[in-house]
Amino acid sequence: MTGPLELDGATGEGGGQLLRTAVALSAITGRRLRLGRIRAGRPKPGMAPQHLAAVRAVAALCGARVEGLEPGSQRIDFDPGALRAGEHVFEIGTAGSVTLVLQALMPVMACGPGRARVRVVGGTDVRDAPPFDYLGLVLLPLLERLGLRAKLDCPRRGYYPLGNGEVACEIAPSALLAQDLSDPGPIEAIAIRSHVGNLPGHIAQRMASAAADGLAGLPEPSLRVDALGPDAAWGSGGAVVLTARTARSVLGAGRVALRGVPAERLGAEAAAELRADLTSGAGLDVHAADQLLVWMALAGPGGRFTARALSSHARTAIWLIERFLPVRFVVEQGPGRVSVTVAEAGSR
Repeated sequence: MTGPLELDGATGEGGGQLLRTAVALSAITGRRLRLGRIRAGRPKPGMAPQHLAAVRAVAALCGARVEGLEPGSQRIDFDPGALRAGEHVFEIGTAGSVTLVLQALMPVMACGPGRARVRVVGGTDVRDAPPFDYLGLVLLPLLERLGLRAKLDCPRRGYYPLGNGEVACEIAPSALLAQDLSDPGPIEAIAIRSHVGNLPGHIAQRMASAAADGLAGLPEPSLRVDALGPDAAWGSGGAVVLTARTARSVLGAGRVALRGVPAERLGAEAAAELRADLTSGAGLDVHAADQLLVWMALAGPGGRFTARALSSHARTAIWLIERFLPVRFVVEQGPGRVSVTVAEAGSR
């Protein structure tokens, strides 16, 4: 019998994404995992509430037995059982990111025995995590190109420090197919979605206007600006998300509203990021390249994408995925962008 896979949680980027991806792959493959030195290099090492919530949620989807699941723990033993379908509710208990928890849950749900529905309660648009609209408007369309059958809804936004936002996700078992996302093709449409919750509406408008100014010279963007009240948002916050739909891909960028940071700066930064990705001719933006690696590995050899650069998160994910799945990633650096191809493990 194969023993547990023992990994160092401080490898590479060494953050929460390594933990979340590791337990997701453990659930999908059925391989027992022992992960040590979790977030060892962070100012507050070990697991915070949002990390605990993600591990508990993945464990619920596969009936896993977990040891070491407590605040501040730097080591877990994750022993998965059979994947489960059905309905589940997961509460982070803080403003921890709902979208990061869903990054761990969604691949597990797609590999399950039947339709799965989850409701995750926490922060929908918080710092150091993808805003909800990036998940819904950029990542989900890309995953649908790979064959994912999913629905996403956000009945209520939630921000730091209160959280209590809600996202519902439904996924049917999906046969993922390798795709070539290396050449985006011409830009077909650009859109800007800006919102605030329980804040003056002019803040959302200023984020959107600055983003539009930063995209001058590109196809004129469509704008959607929302000022949400207490019925649709818990606490105060907001975000701006930009999307560029091309003939063969979707690229995006986003920023979360932060106290003390001018709205114009947020919009301009998001626009500069999207413009850089589009100018590079890459098929994916830098953040999507990071988040699609697991999905492309699950789809099997033959998939390919290009990106302006690979983040430290992405390089760590490549290291991790190759230890669970029978694939390897061929990374080739070209002028102004990098190409990543999914190949069979052991192939040349």
